[in-house]
Amino acid sequence: MEENMDESQSQKGCKECCERCVGSLPWASLIATILLYMGVALFCGCGHEALSGTVTILQNYFEVIRAPGDTLDVFTIIDILKYIIYGLAGGFFVFGVLLLVEGFFTTGAIRDLYGEFKITACGRCLTAFLMFLAYLFFLVWLGVTAFTSLPVFMYFNIWTMCQNTSLVEGANLCLDLRQFGAVTISEERKVCTGSEKFLNMCDSNELDLTFHLFVCALAGAGAAVIAMVHFLMALAANWGYLKDASRMQKYEDIKSKEEQELHDIHSTRSKERLNAYT
Repeated sequence: MEENMDESQSQKGCKECCERCVGSLPWASLIATILLYMGVALFCGCGHEALSGTVTILQNYFEVIRAPGDTLDVFTIIDILKYIIYGLAGGFFVFGVLLLVEGFFTTGAIRDLYGEFKITACGRCLTAFLMFLAYLFFLVWLGVTAFTSLPVFMYFNIWTMCQNTSLVEGANLCLDLRQFGAVTISEERKVCTGSEKFLNMCDSNELDLTFHLFVCALAGAGAAVIAMVHFLMALAANWGYLKDASRMQKYEDIKSKEEQELHDIHSTRSKERLNAYT
């Protein structure tokens, strides 16, 4: 009998512990962090490989050569974009951790878990600063999404031409890199429909793979935008909660102080009456 009671009490304690742990999780910040990591990983991974595939296509089918020295050409720009991708991956990993930690420490269950908790001006300022950063990075990811849509549009046109080679066979259409700003005006790097280079490019895996990688990178940038919006909503809710809790904390402090003063007054009067009686 006692063993059964002990077992039921232990099960009840484990259940309460699990409920407390689950309730202490900042689900809004956690979901936004997971979505942010998925979007950044998809954008950085697919974007990096898509840029590498672009280099292969330019070298094999358009015969573009890397300029010697420190000349700024299309390959140098692609290398710069890869370094930007590396920076985005590392920076937003740290930013996601900061936002998740802020969500933990502004959750009511976590405050109860740690016992007495005093809302300070530093905590409110930190939440406001993270809101500013989240809004700024939201604008940054909007720009990244718009920028990523450009290669998707260009590769979609090329991919569509390759899928309809029988329709454009007699049209004599050409893909000129000067139209995209990839080479200078004096250089003529173009591939026309019906040529052997165009047919080889359409039959290769590089074009199809690079196009779909850019599409995945665009989807990752869109997921990061949604994650930033989610973070903004969570941070705004946390800011409102902290503001109200700060006011409630001031009210409780004033109330406890007044109660202590009343208690001291009653204690003093009781002592005076006792002394007078004595």
